[in-house]
Amino acid sequence: MTKADIVQTVYARLGGFSKKESADLVDLVFETMKETLGRGEKIKISGFGNFVLRDKRQRQGRNPQTGDPIVITERRVLNFKASQLLKQALNEERDGAPATGAPSLEAEKG
Repeated sequence: MTKADIVQTVYARLGGFSKKESADLVDLVFETMKETLGRGEKIKISGFGNFVLRDKRQRQGRNPQTGDPIVITERRVLNFKASQLLKQALNEERDGAPATGAPSLEAEKG
C-alpha cells in the first residue's frame, strides 16, 4: 500500500472531505509522527502498536565480500512492535478462523 492508496482510502471511507483535504490529513499524521520520533519520543497507537527510535552504538563489522573488518557507524533505527490486537487480527486473516479469545470481525458486522 502506498501513501496515495491511504489517501484514497481516507477519501472513500470518511466522505465529506475532498481528495486534497484527505491528502492533507494523511500528510499531517505522517508529519506529526516524524516530528515526535525526531524528538526521541515514543508513539503508541492503541490496538496497532508502538514506534520507538533507538540509538545504536558504533561497532565492528565485516565486509561480507572481502571479509575485511570495517567500522559500522552509530545511527538511529526505528523499531515497531505490533500490539496483541494487531497480531490477533493478522493471524485471523491468515488462518481464516478467529484467534482464541478474540472476537471475529465478521461476527461484529453480522
